[in-house]
Amino acid sequence: MNMLLLAGAIIALLVLRVPVAFALLGPCLTYVTMNGNSVGLSMRELTGAVDSFPLLAVPLFILVGVIANQAGIADRLFDFAQSVIGRIRGSLGYVNIGVSLGFSWMSGSALADAAGLGKVEVPAMVRKGYSKRFSVGITAASSLIGPVMPPSIPAVVYASIAAVSTGALFAASVVPAFLLAAGLAVAVFGWARRRTDLTTQAFEWRRFRQAALRVLGPLGAPVIILGGILGGLFTPTEAAAVGAAYVLLLGLAYRTVRPRDLAPLLRDTAATTASITLILGASGLLSWILAREQVPRAVAEAMLGVTDNQVMFLLMVNVLLIFLGAVLEGISVLVIAVPILLPIAVEFGVDPLHFGVIAILNLMIGLLTPPIGAVLYVLSPVTDMPVHEVFRATAPFLVPLVAVLLVVTFVPSVVTFLPGLLGL
Repeated sequence: MNMLLLAGAIIALLVLRVPVAFALLGPCLTYVTMNGNSVGLSMRELTGAVDSFPLLAVPLFILVGVIANQAGIADRLFDFAQSVIGRIRGSLGYVNIGVSLGFSWMSGSALADAAGLGKVEVPAMVRKGYSKRFSVGITAASSLIGPVMPPSIPAVVYASIAAVSTGALFAASVVPAFLLAAGLAVAVFGWARRRTDLTTQAFEWRRFRQAALRVLGPLGAPVIILGGILGGLFTPTEAAAVGAAYVLLLGLAYRTVRPRDLAPLLRDTAATTASITLILGASGLLSWILAREQVPRAVAEAMLGVTDNQVMFLLMVNVLLIFLGAVLEGISVLVIAVPILLPIAVEFGVDPLHFGVIAILNLMIGLLTPPIGAVLYVLSPVTDMPVHEVFRATAPFLVPLVAVLLVVTFVPSVVTFLPGLLGL
C-alpha cells in the first residue's frame, strides 16, 4: 500500500508538469518522515547518490558540448562533410548524419546536438531543395548518436549506478553508435533515390583543402578524449577536463569564444549540471525506498514467473524502457530502473555492459516520442515548426532506430566486441 501511494503521488505530480526532481523528492521525503526516519537519513541518501568520482565527468562533458556549440565547430564539420560528398544525390542527408557523428565525439547530449546543429543544417537543406519535414526529421533522428557515442553523459550515469567501468562502457557504445549512423544513412538512401530534383555540387580540391584545414582542430578533440580514455592515459573525468580545456582553446583561437562569453557558458553548464544532480539525488532516495520495500525482488519474481527466456525478458525490457523514456526524463529512468532491472538481467545471463547500451538506446529513442520527447520540443522553436509536425517528420526515422536497437539487443557481440579487444 505504501508503494502504491508513493507511485500514485509521483505520477500525479508528473502529470501536473512538476519538475521531475521535485516530483520524486516530495513523495519520497513524505514517505521517509511518515515511516519514522529522520530527515538526516534522507540527506545522507541524497548526497550519497551523487558522491561519486565518475559523476564529476558529467559537468565537464556538458561544458565540452556547450563550448563546442559556441565555438562554431558544427559549421566547420558541416562544410567539410559537404565538400567530401556534395556530389552524391541526397548528400545533405548524409552530411547531416556525418556532422552529428563528428559532433558526438565532443557532446554527449542529444539536446545540445539538436539545438546547435538544427540551426545550421535545417536552413541549409531547405535552401538546397530538401523538404523541411525531411530536414527536421533527419536532424532529430541523427541527434541521438550524441548520447550513444562516447563521451556520453547517460553512459557516465549508468556506469556510476551499475558499478561498471566507464571506459569499458564507452568502448561498448562505439559500434552501436556507428550502426545508428548506418541505419539512418540507409533511410536517407531510400528517400533520395526517388528525388531526381535534388541539387548536387561537383567535388573541388580547393574547397576540400580549405574545409579540411578548418576541421583539423576540432578532430583533435575526440583523439584526446577517447584516445586518452581507451589508451589508459586518462580516467573519463580527467579526459573530460582536458577535452574542455582543448575545446575552449580552439574557441579562443577561432575568436568565436571571447573572454566575456565564459561567464554565460559556465552559467549554462552549471544550470544543466544542477538539474541533473538534483534528479540523481532524488532518484537515489527513491532507490533506497525501493530497496527497503524489496521492490526489485518482487519485480524479479514477477518477471521470472512470466518467462524464463532471455529473449522474452529483453523484449519486455525494451518495451518498458521505451515507454518510460517517452514519459520521463532519461537520466531519471536510468537511476530508477537500473537498480531494479540490472540484477534481473544478470540473473538472465545478460552482460551489464550489454544491458547498459540497450537501456541507453531505448531511452534515447524515447527522446523522439510524445508526450515528453525532449528533442521534439527543442527542435520546434529552432525550426519554427509545431511540435506535432516535428514528430510527424521524425516518425519514419524511428524504423531504422528500432531496427538497430533490435540488432544490439539480440547480437551481444556488437556491444562486447570492442571492450574485449581492448581488454577492458
